[in-house]
Amino acid sequence: VQLQASGGGLVQAGGSLRLSCAASGRTFSSYVMGWFRQGPGKEREFVAHISWSGGSTNYADSVKGRFTISRDNAKNTVYLQMNSLKPEDTAVYYCAANRRLLATMTSQYDYWGQGTQVTVST
Repeated sequence: VQLQASGGGLVQAGGSLRLSCAASGRTFSSYVMGWFRQGPGKEREFVAHISWSGGSTNYADSVKGRFTISRDNAKNTVYLQMNSLKPEDTAVYYCAANRRLLATMTSQYDYWGQGTQVTVST
């Protein structure tokens, strides 16, 4: 599967953005989808994931209550709605896919998008 992330940009603290990740192919619903991010000088970290049907989600503590992951299997797309953004949310955001696990580790994902930059100003 090929993944294309979009929707990043520059936003003031407290603002919102919605990221999208479009997937190629006809088997999108067979993948667990995740969002990760990598801030300047930091390792890539888990943000959220969503199960194959969308019935189960999980979030990093740092974004819980502010970010919402969702998916539309008919459109082969996963979303990340980000509200109440903080400067520490500044990072390149990546979408990822794997068939097997509701995983939080980067090594457990097989496919990655190219990343989209999110910058939150004070």
